[in-house]
Amino acid sequence: ERRVASARSFDARPCQESTISDLALGQFEAYRHEAVDPDTIAANQRSIEQQLGSLHFFNPERGCPTHAGILLFGKNPRFFLPGSYVQYLKLPGTDLTEIPEDQAEISGDLQSVLRELELRIKALIQTNLRLAGGLHEKMLPDYPEWALRELLMNAVMHRNYDSNTPTRFYVFRDHIEIMSPGGLYGEATRENFPTRNSYRNPIIAEAMKTLGLVNRFCYGGHRARALLDANGNPPAQFEFDDHSVLVKVYRRPK
Repeated sequence: ERRVASARSFDARPCQESTISDLALGQFEAYRHEAVDPDTIAANQRSIEQQLGSLHFFNPERGCPTHAGILLFGKNPRFFLPGSYVQYLKLPGTDLTEIPEDQAEISGDLQSVLRELELRIKALIQTNLRLAGGLHEKMLPDYPEWALRELLMNAVMHRNYDSNTPTRFYVFRDHIEIMSPGGLYGEATRENFPTRNSYRNPIIAEAMKTLGLVNRFCYGGHRARALLDANGNPPAQFEFDDHSVLVKVYRRPK
């Protein structure tokens, strides 16, 4: 009981209403081959519960998956964690009151959610031929793809999954807004962000690094800023309150 109560992060805690049948074990098996070396897997005689538990996806004391296990491999994570999805809106202008051109609730296990976000980023970026100095012309995007990708991945990785509020990905005519539920966490403050960071969800962060989706070592925000600058976009604008982190990314000027 003390061990369960001492889990420091929400993703490490047991999802007490769930059972191992709520996990897509085939997905875990594929992940295990990314996270564990082949010799260890070949010599492994442990039960599936022990294998999941060794990577913090199952709580043996309670006999159920952890929140990280449900988020990464759950058949229906929203059943247990109602806010664990991304609300996507594409609007024709600059006002939320307008009728959206496209909208979706992007849900499922985290790997599926992140793969769909990657596809939506690729679809929304427009590339045009522009002068790049002298008589030279260059194809330049209105947004650098990898900057948006880094910011979205970070929003999903660092959000508060104990909240019923979804991550928001809103595309306006002149800018994009990404809102992550949960304010700054741990050692991160308004003054030191993004040079200091703490991991609200360290198990999820490690899993996303294992899958090649993020760099775990506080690099994503710096890379996004550098890519925006290199592409000629204005600097990203960050807004914080006790319940959310919002980033606004503006289109490259014509």
